[in-house]
Amino acid sequence: MSRFPMPRYPDGWFQIAYADELAPGAALPVRYFGRDLVLFRTESGVAKLLDAHCPHMGAHLGHGGRVKGDCIECPFHAWKFDGAGTCVEVPYAKKIPPRATIPTWHLREVNGLIMAWHHGAGAPPSWEVPLLPEYGNPDWTPYEKRSWKIRTHNQEMAENSVDSAHFLYLHGTQEMPETHAEALGHVLHSHSNTLMKTPQGKAKGEIDVHVHGFGFTTTRFKGIVETLLVSSATAIDDEYCELRFAFTVKKLVNEGVTSTVGAAFQREIARQLEQDIPIWENKIYVQPPVLVDGDGPIGMFRRWAKQFYTEPGATQAAAG
Repeated sequence: MSRFPMPRYPDGWFQIAYADELAPGAALPVRYFGRDLVLFRTESGVAKLLDAHCPHMGAHLGHGGRVKGDCIECPFHAWKFDGAGTCVEVPYAKKIPPRATIPTWHLREVNGLIMAWHHGAGAPPSWEVPLLPEYGNPDWTPYEKRSWKIRTHNQEMAENSVDSAHFLYLHGTQEMPETHAEALGHVLHSHSNTLMKTPQGKAKGEIDVHVHGFGFTTTRFKGIVETLLVSSATAIDDEYCELRFAFTVKKLVNEGVTSTVGAAFQREIARQLEQDIPIWENKIYVQPPVLVDGDGPIGMFRRWAKQFYTEPGATQAAAG
């Protein structure tokens, strides 16, 4: 992607699917990080992710592959692979070639999301996705989900959370929020006080954001109705990312009010996101940017971002 000098695929945890999209015994073809992959759930209920193509003659295991117990069977010649990518059976051969293996991916199933670990140098996970107390809590509504395919880079979308000025001038918010941010290892935490528009007038609100690398972000809104937005951005290929939003709202005494107010708030957040898309899809990454004192902690964000690149030239490219 020539618009961006940093490596295309940063390190971290990235969403591959929602847990409820993958039933036991199911296999799905997916494409992320510029690679064809197969996501399957064993009959015992464990999600697994492998590179898609059989090392025998190249069949895609996600197209016609069958889950058998804790393994997936190739649709072409019935070679069977376990969740570690090892061929455990060739039904018509006496010996299994030692090279009959498929690369595997680290997975976590947490907060209703299936997350895959990507690292430019192949290193194992160095941090974990946190458990969210709101998920599965009877005081909170089930997820309402939305998704978009966007021609941009993960870092560009993550940077939005600390870009204070654009909320007023692009999204038409009631004021330009003052954003305070701090870097906590792989997490960037930011907090903003803001005014929110309601039918009864302006209401004070708070926005609390935790960015866990470039693949998993939680945004908690307080003011009108307490809302959690779980967002994830995963690079599909050299051009496109998939952005997913999952909303959950803390239930009010009146369920009808919870539904109405929650839905209106979700529409507003989605509206703002869709205003960002044409900017993201047509902008370039300016390095270094010409910043002013009201822009928000963008410089801090870019220094924090350096840690998520391990490919050659990554540190210089992400420094900004």
